[in-house]
Amino acid sequence: MTIEQLKNKKILILGYGIEGKATYDFLKKYCPRATVGIADQKDSPGSDDYLKKQADYDLVIKTPGIPKRLVTKPYTTGTNIFFANANRPIIGITGTKGKSTTTTLIYSILKEGDLNAYLIGNIGIPMLSELMTEKTDDAIYVCELSSYQLEDIEYSPYISVILNLFPEHMDYHGSFENYKTVKKRIIYHATSKDYFVYNPDYPELLELAKLTKAKGVPFVEELFFPTEIIPLRGEHNIENVRAAVTVARIIDVPDEAIEAAVRKFTPLPHRLEFVGNFRGIDFYDDAISTTPESTIMAINSIPNIQTIFLGGKDRGYDFSLLAGKIADSGIKNIVLFPESGAKMKPLLSHIPGIKLFETSDMKEAVKFAYENTKPGMACVLSTASPSYSVWKNFEEKGDLFKKFVKELGE
Repeated sequence: MTIEQLKNKKILILGYGIEGKATYDFLKKYCPRATVGIADQKDSPGSDDYLKKQADYDLVIKTPGIPKRLVTKPYTTGTNIFFANANRPIIGITGTKGKSTTTTLIYSILKEGDLNAYLIGNIGIPMLSELMTEKTDDAIYVCELSSYQLEDIEYSPYISVILNLFPEHMDYHGSFENYKTVKKRIIYHATSKDYFVYNPDYPELLELAKLTKAKGVPFVEELFFPTEIIPLRGEHNIENVRAAVTVARIIDVPDEAIEAAVRKFTPLPHRLEFVGNFRGIDFYDDAISTTPESTIMAINSIPNIQTIFLGGKDRGYDFSLLAGKIADSGIKNIVLFPESGAKMKPLLSHIPGIKLFETSDMKEAVKFAYENTKPGMACVLSTASPSYSVWKNFEEKGDLFKKFVKELGE
């Protein structure tokens, strides 16, 4: 909805986290005569009573993560308001894993090429907050988009990027098929003037490229610089760089600026992050890995893993491929956190020479790692499950891991 369409309405902001607060500030600035209310689950702990407030309003602005089945009035989202009012090119990036890294890398490349780029979206910078500051006509938005934000999107970016697709958020979306459908919505409203940048290793994305009106552009096959300059671990991160280079070439960023940005790029925290070598052990924080597939990528990316931390909220994932990977990799020590740790235990306990340690205490887990990991080997936090059974989010989990690694390492 445009700003004009929002004026003079009775609007309820449903969900008052970082996105909801940005929406409130946006409405107060641009729609000062609108009646604005707030409803958040914190208002009615343990119940859905906060949803009843919808009856008193004409329009709901729903925060990502609140299922649309809970909305009982006409609604829009901060994402749709942003797209309706941005009036600048938007590069939208989605996928199951690698979104934040690729989004930040594209932004870094554009800045290195002296383009007027702005980093926004699911990466932690609300779109509407950035929309509240004046932009010149040459501004470009680089926007990370989650499945929650794409669920009901009514627009497509100028350049849409899909990195990969494997099961995640199935408790919210109901099935892997539903999840994939939501991710593909990023290009549903594309025109012949738009672009669809996709990973050609996924047959579904190849098929999607044939169906969309946008110009389909697969990731570049070969990088024009040696992969040794990439400061990111793992083959999956080379794919992310290929995606970023493809986007940069569409908007004519010079190759020298692309290479310079890749060389300078600083890996984001909690993504195969090297914490340090303590007592001869290499410690890695990969707290962002919340699916079996991403943990398999971590195992493929780090040499000499002897200890790995697994488990978290049980979202119904199949861990059999991960268990097979662990059996083949030589990993000997495994920390299992609740809830999914209990589900993994029978898949892992039969592996010869394996040592399992069940706990919900990160300090005890790190202590176990120090006691059982030999110098010259590695310990990795890469739990293959979301954090919410024990921690507030993956950042808290990763920060605690790093804290105790350093404390006990001294």
